[in-house]
Amino acid sequence: MSHGIQLQPVPYDHPDAVKLSDQVQLEYQARYEDGEGDATFLDPAMFVPPRGLYLLAYDAQGVPVASGGWRGQEQNDEGYSDGDAELKRMYVIPEARGLGLARRILAVLEADARAAGRTRMVLETGDQQPEAIALYLSSGYAMAPKFGHYRFHDSSRCMAKPLLP
Repeated sequence: MSHGIQLQPVPYDHPDAVKLSDQVQLEYQARYEDGEGDATFLDPAMFVPPRGLYLLAYDAQGVPVASGGWRGQEQNDEGYSDGDAELKRMYVIPEARGLGLARRILAVLEADARAAGRTRMVLETGDQQPEAIALYLSSGYAMAPKFGHYRFHDSSRCMAKPLLP
């Protein structure tokens, strides 16, 4: 279901990307009792192809309605492995939910990471995001040992999926 939606690669610091990132941060603040957003350090350079990609979905009127990206990771002390692609900032505005946009963005990001030579897609979400967890489980992701910025938080849920050729 496209509903006139177009996916467009953009820099992570594109004004429309910043707008959606601010909106997802507000949602995190509302869902989690600490009232904070995601404090993971993200630099626009992390999403520059071929080491990453950032996508926005625009509706037929040119309004940004969804986002998502991946950034390359290698083995480090935060629990990542060589060849990892980390999913970041998956978000669909409330008015556009239920159209399959997150699943569509996820498929494009997985294909792009695979084409860039990444071997596993990983992500971190939280226990107050049941919709995200359900999406990832239904898309072939499995629970994984914790990694990343929130690896010591009880509410953190980490998932992974092999990116098979």
